[in-house]
This record gives sequence, structure tokens and C-alpha cells, in this order.
Amino acid sequence: MGKLTLLHLLCGILIFWAVSVVKAEDPYRYFTWTATYGMASPLGTPQQVILINGQFPGPRLDLVTNENIVLNLINKLDEPLLLTWNGIKQRKNSWQDGVLGTNCPIPPNRNYIYKFQPKDQIGSYTYFPSTQLHRAAGGFGVLNVYARSVIPVPYAKPAGDFSLLIGDWYKTSHKALRQISDSGKSLPFPDGLLINGQKQSTFTGDQGKTYMFRISNVGLKTTINFRIQGHKMKLVEVEGSHVIQNLYDSFDVHVGQSLSILVTLDQSPKDYYIVASTRFTTTVLTSTSVLHYTNSQTPVSGPVPAGPVNQFQWSLMQARTIRWNLTSNAARPNPQGSFHYGKITPSRTILLANSAPLINGKQRYAVNGISYINPDTPLKLADHFNIPGVFTLDSIRSAPTADSPHLATAVLPSSLHEFLEIVFQNNEDTMQSWHLDGYDFWVVGFGSGTWTQASRKGYNLVDALTRHTTQVYPKSWTAIFVSLDNQGMWNLRSAMWDRQYLGQQVYLRVYNPTASLANEYGIPTNALLCGKAAALRHP
Repeated sequence: MGKLTLLHLLCGILIFWAVSVVKAEDPYRYFTWTATYGMASPLGTPQQVILINGQFPGPRLDLVTNENIVLNLINKLDEPLLLTWNGIKQRKNSWQDGVLGTNCPIPPNRNYIYKFQPKDQIGSYTYFPSTQLHRAAGGFGVLNVYARSVIPVPYAKPAGDFSLLIGDWYKTSHKALRQISDSGKSLPFPDGLLINGQKQSTFTGDQGKTYMFRISNVGLKTTINFRIQGHKMKLVEVEGSHVIQNLYDSFDVHVGQSLSILVTLDQSPKDYYIVASTRFTTTVLTSTSVLHYTNSQTPVSGPVPAGPVNQFQWSLMQARTIRWNLTSNAARPNPQGSFHYGKITPSRTILLANSAPLINGKQRYAVNGISYINPDTPLKLADHFNIPGVFTLDSIRSAPTADSPHLATAVLPSSLHEFLEIVFQNNEDTMQSWHLDGYDFWVVGFGSGTWTQASRKGYNLVDALTRHTTQVYPKSWTAIFVSLDNQGMWNLRSAMWDRQYLGQQVYLRVYNPTASLANEYGIPTNALLCGKAAALRHP
């Protein structure tokens, strides 16, 4: 009888433990942010900027893999606003992506509560306003996702962790810049560069110790080279992927990209320049900050270290050195290289060519001849409520055509679990940077001239980097592979915001006709409704 009682007790404990495990949820984090205007002098001249909780740049958002984020954004601007979480995949949840194709913008004096999760992600990311040209006024900030304590990382814990937002900047207000764009003109050359919203910052560390620097280009249109006087930089992570840990003297960071480096303070104790300078520009803009050794008695001195002399070829060769660390894990315990992307045959190829046409006498930017225009109704709402007249699935071809460029709401149809090859063809004599929401992708190839099927012979099918934003060099192409495992409506856009604003973007509709919460979450109960959806109710 005693043994039977003990057995029942043990069974009860096991059942309770099992139920507890099943019901266990990842932690919740709650934030309230208020967007306002304020005055600042980033380049020495007072100007209006966008503040988040009174800060420019906005608050640093430090998260841990799989945490549930509940963020109440209150809009106190005089225009509708959205924030997007650049690089956060929003698994099964494009409802929270924060772009005009998925969300109604938050009206002035209203709020919206974002609810999202950095599911199975680690790495360095950013957030910024996706509406209008608000990004030119600020509202951007750091978003870091740290590994859970039970997941190892392929480097020793650094003594400190610095985040640097680098980017070009205008003294002109975002509204004046918008008027320039709306009038059919290209934006002028930027007025300067900022590091963390300032002309100069100081980062302090102890001699002999190693520090992490997380670097993100949050500018509008310019590639930036980053370097630290007298110090080698060990690249360890790029947009959520651990990489082969090569050493660099300087590094090109293209618009919208993020990376993490380790720097050991192994030089004599003094102060050293931290330098950001523009690349591929006739006029070179430079911003400097200071790396200060705690035992330093000597200020920075000597000339500012020069950036690379060579132009595109140097940058291209550097890009090819960035390779996936196949034996390291990322957010999950299994090695990154356990997914053999190079052995999968793509289901189809999409070739996207950017261009800069004049349409109706005004400067626009286009993809396969289509310059995107935002409808009043977000595409995601139109899709969910079956609202006609918002978009069609034949609005853009999957390869360039000889048709005249024109305005349209471009949506590319695709199916859940497709494996795509996408080629970005850049026939212009300018640098390009492309970003895909909801995903990361393998950058399998760079090449000059026009892409052909023979170009595949040069693809890296073993250890290509996965990331969310890739550069395309002038008169060149870049090829990516992407596994469509995340259902939703996803923005594929130029990361160069003046080009995105004037039409260089499309949406990728990743669809499964069978509705299932296993594939995609339902519409949020607090979703804002606008346009043709304004009079509808949530189901």
C-alpha cells in the first residue's frame, strides 16, 4: 500500500512538472515610449529632431532571445508615425512590422501597443521611423538581442559593450527634405556624419581588456567606413549570424547594415581616434570620436587615420571575406552550418533591377520599372479582409521588362516554404543597399556587369553569410537565397531611404491558402484600421 501511495505521489509530481513546462512562457518586458519633437544641435546648428522619451537617439533596447516585448508607442508628433524593428523577423507576425504595407500609422495624440518577440534571434539591430522621411529627423535607436544564458557564444565575454549608430545627417528639416523629394528632385549631399547623434563621443576602457563595439549605419544614403586608430577589429557577428573571426583595419558598413566587432585595448595608454567617413563620395565627410584608456594622460594626436584609398573593388573583396561560422551556434544550440542551403535547388528565380526614371516629369526610383506608391489601406489589412482594389498579384513582373516605368502598388506573390533565388541587378552607377523584412538570407554571390545563369558558377554554396541587408555595387549584381518559412506581407526595399520613399520597394506576399495559427498569428485585437478598412471591425 505504501509503494502504491508513493507511486501515485511520483506520478502526480511528474504530471505537475509536465504541465508547468508546457505552460511556461518566455519572460515579458514592458515599455512605454513617447515620440515628440525637440531641439538639438547634432552638427552645431540648432534644429528640430524627433525624440523618444526625450532622447536623441532613442533609448537603447537591450533584449534577450525569445523575450516577449510589449511596447506602447505614444505619438506626440504632428504627423502619423510608425517605428519598424530593422532585422527583427517578427515570426508569423508581420502585423507588428511597423511599415505602411502592414500597419496603419499611429495618428497624432494616439498610441499603438506593439507586441513582438525576437524569436530565435541574437545580434545587433536598430529601430527607426518608417513613415515619410521621419528617419532624417531621428527617432532611431539601438536594438540588441543577447543570447540566453544557456546558449554559448563563440568568444569570451567582453569587458564592456558599446553601441555606435553611425550615419549621414542633414541640417535641413525632414519636412523640407520631403518637399524636395515630393517636388521631383533628388536629395542633396548630406551635411555631415554623426556617431550616436553627436559630432564626437568618448568610449572608455581599461588597457589589456577586450570590448565589443556594435556598429549600425542608420543614415539615409551613404556607405560609411569605420576604423579605430592603431587597433585591429575582430569581426564576430553580422545581423544575427556568427562569422569567421577575421581581423580588419577598417570596415565598410552600408546603409541599413549592422555588425559587431571585438577590440582589445593592447596599445600604449593614451587616447585614440574612432573614425567614420563616407565612401564612394567625391566629398569625403568625416566624424571622429575618442577611444579613451582609463590610464591615459595623453589626448588624441596626429592626423586622423585615412580610410581606404581604393573604391569599389576593395569593398567587394572585403565583402567576400565575411563567411558564416559553420560550427558555431547562433540563438539555438545547433550549429549554423547544420542547414545546408547550398544543397537546395531554388524553386524559381526573381530578378529585380533598380532604376531612377522620371515619371510625369519627376524623379522617381523603381524596381523592374514599377515605382511603388503606398495605398491608403495597408496591404496586410486588405489581404486579411479581402478588400478589392488595393493591390493585385500581377502588378510587377519577376524580371525586368521593356515597358515604360510607371507608378503602382507592387506585390510579388510567393508561397510558404518556397526556396527562392533573388538577384538584385544594379545597372546604375551608384551604390545600392537592399533589405528584406521578416527574414535573413544567404548572400551567395557578388559580380560585375549583368547577371546570367552562368554567374551561378561563382556562388558560395558552403559558408555564405546570412543577413537582412546586402549591398549591390555599381554596374553589378548581388544574388541571395531565401527560405520562405515566415508567412506574411514583407517589405523588400532599398535601405537608402530617399530611394525607398520615392518608390524603390515592393512587398513579398508569402501565402498559404490554409489558415493556421501554426503558420501565422491572427490580426491583433488592437490593430489600427484605416483606409478602406476603417469602417470594418475585428473578427
